Amino acid sequence: MQRDFTSFFERFGWPKDKGTLPFCIGHRGASGHARENTLAAFRLAAELGAEMWELDTQLTKDGVVVVSHDDHLQRVFGVDRRISQMTATELAALDGVDVPAIEEVAALGSETGTGLYIELKAPGSGLRCWQHLMEKGQRFACLGSFDTAQVRELREAGCDYPLSVLVRVGDNPNAVGDEAGADILHLCWERAGERPQDLVTPALMDRAFSAGREIVLWHEERRPILDEIMKLPVLGICTDLPDMMRTMSGGEGKFGRQR
Repeated sequence: MQRDFTSFFERFGWPKDKGTLPFCIGHRGASGHARENTLAAFRLAAELGAEMWELDTQLTKDGVVVVSHDDHLQRVFGVDRRISQMTATELAALDGVDVPAIEEVAALGSETGTGLYIELKAPGSGLRCWQHLMEKGQRFACLGSFDTAQVRELREAGCDYPLSVLVRVGDNPNAVGDEAGADILHLCWERAGERPQDLVTPALMDRAFSAGREIVLWHEERRPILDEIMKLPVLGICTDLPDMMRTMSGGEGKFGRQR
C-alpha cells in the first residue's frame, strides 16, 4: 500500500520535501540520550535527523504553558514540587530544574526547521499553544492528546492545524478518531507485546485513510520492529533514539517522499 501525503501537507501548510517519510519524531526530544523535554534534548534530536519533536505541555499556576511530561517534578528532576502549584517565575528559579516554556521550544523549532508534535497534557494548554503558533506563523506543527475532549475543543474552536488523537492499546483507533474529530491516529502501542506492528492491519489503515486520516506510530527503539514499521505508509514514527531510526538500512523506504 503506497501513500501520497501531498494533499495533507498542502492542506496544513507543512513544508514540502522536508526530509524523509515516515517522519522521525524525536520522543520528548532525543530522550534516549538527553534529559527528556529539555532544549538540549530537542536540539540533539534535530542534529540526529528528527524532522519533528514530540513534546508535552503543562500549565503553571499563572497559566503559562511549559514543556514537561509530568506535572510533578520528582521523576525527572528529583524535586518534590508540582508545576501547577507554582508560577512560571517560581518554576524558573528552581535549582537543577530545566522546564522550558512552549515559546522557547517553538523558537528552537523555527531555528532548526523542526516541526512540533505537541501532546497536550494539562487541560487548557491546547488553545494557548494554538494561539502562539498562529501569532508566530509557525505552520509545521500538530496538536494532540489522549484526552479526546481536548482535541474536540480545538476542532470546534476552528483550529486549522492537524489534530492528533493518541490511542491506547485495546481502544478502537477509528472510533476514538471519530470521537475526537482527529486528522491523525497516533497509535501508542509500544507495550502491545513483541510484535505490535501486527496490530497495524490493512483493514485498520484502509478505514483510517478512507476517513481522510493519517497514522503516527508509537515510540520504538527495537531495531527489528523499526525495520518493519518503517515500511508502513504512515506519516511518522516516534523514537527516543532518532539516530537509530535514521541510520538503519532502508531508512528512506519506497513510501518515503511526498509526490
